[in-house]
Amino acid sequence: MRVVVQNDKCRASRVASSRVRLRGGLAVLLLAALATGCAQGTSEVRGAPGREPLEAPPARALDAYASKLRAAQAARVAAAKRWNLARVPLTAPAPPARKPLITARKGFEVDGQESLPPVFTTVPTKERIVFLTIDDGAEKDPAFLRMMSELKIPYSVFLTDKEIRDDYGYFSKMQARGVTLSNHTLNHPYLPALSYEEQRREICGMQDVMEERYGTRPVLFRPPYGNYNRDTLRAAKSCGIRYAPIWNEEVYVDHWEYREWDRDLHPGDIVLSHFRGRGAWDGTMTDMARRFLDRVTAEGYAVARLEDYL
Repeated sequence: MRVVVQNDKCRASRVASSRVRLRGGLAVLLLAALATGCAQGTSEVRGAPGREPLEAPPARALDAYASKLRAAQAARVAAAKRWNLARVPLTAPAPPARKPLITARKGFEVDGQESLPPVFTTVPTKERIVFLTIDDGAEKDPAFLRMMSELKIPYSVFLTDKEIRDDYGYFSKMQARGVTLSNHTLNHPYLPALSYEEQRREICGMQDVMEERYGTRPVLFRPPYGNYNRDTLRAAKSCGIRYAPIWNEEVYVDHWEYREWDRDLHPGDIVLSHFRGRGAWDGTMTDMARRFLDRVTAEGYAVARLEDYL
């Protein structure tokens, strides 16, 4: 004896329906009802116990992501136009999953370098990226904050307490935008002229200021003027410093300066600038940023975040 299930009834209904000439809206409704009943009677395919049922690809999520990317690029194009850039800045690639090995630049080592923070001017990478770093903190231009935020340009800063103590809040706003704040001593002295203990007070003292004002003790330190000796790096290490990046190029509002003989950019180069305004330059921080971005973009470079490679 065979058990008759609903599918048999559906089959019989289809045969009967094929012999009847259906007309008008009533026929359409009847066929829809039959189809619904048949669908309900078929066996439902389920996953194995403990497994989630198969789902269709998240097409809507992909569409939403693509729309988000288009909107971000449109905003970047609009920002480039608003800040009078010659070209829209290029977007940096994703940071490497495995960080490059950072060692002291050849000729920049000190005795016992293996155990001390490395001084370097370029991050080892084949990507066409450069890193913008800005020193001291004398000029506090709100337009510069807006410009870099709207353009989504990463940069790193190295702060000196004597230059920022009149407005710590300006750099709090910068930090809130994702900028890493690092150590550039308390008073910006020529460190090699100081004793080990004096250098340590300059570096560790700035670590204390950074922790009090910004809630963090930096691991990056830049010696003023790019000058240092073994005591500098020993003192820096004792204060919690892991890296001592300096620079390969320096950008001003009206010109560039270079460390290398070819006077050119290279993948992974660190570029230096300063917080300066019309009192020191024939221009503003936004003028400097414009000169920097127009140059690197024209040469096919994107600006990346230094800390992502360390």
